[in-house]
Amino acid sequence: MEFDLSAFEKASFKAREASVPVPDLAHFFKDLEEGQTPVWWVRGLEGEELARVNESQERSANLVAVTEALMSGQPEQLKDTVNQLLGHTGEVPSDLARRQAILVAGSVAPKVSQQVAVKLAKAHPIEFYSLTTEIIRLTGLGSVPGKPMRSSRSQTSK
Repeated sequence: MEFDLSAFEKASFKAREASVPVPDLAHFFKDLEEGQTPVWWVRGLEGEELARVNESQERSANLVAVTEALMSGQPEQLKDTVNQLLGHTGEVPSDLARRQAILVAGSVAPKVSQQVAVKLAKAHPIEFYSLTTEIIRLTGLGSVPGKPMRSSRSQTSK
């Protein structure tokens, strides 16, 4: 069996997407009809995004160290405020930091920031882990080969 390198190089790819039911977050979805279950759309990550996610564990540990160094000798109240603004209360477990980065990179709708990922992990950990587990699963499956872009027979501009 031989790998068709030429076909692979010509192929276009699209990230896999999936919807994840998040019924416990229904309160935060606008225009939700009676009996409708809210869904959060996620997608698999590309190689560069996955590399950045994996680096997030190291960045998280470095951020804690820098914050502690900068805040040494400062009043406790100021330290607590800075830590809260940065979204950490001491050392963040590496799996949690990694999953927060996964959620930020892999959320399609809604798009989320690091702050939202931190808050979701704290307030709704089951939904947070369900979402990130699905993103990891989709990433593992890889992208889906898409249909090549074809030129239209109709003229769009003159």
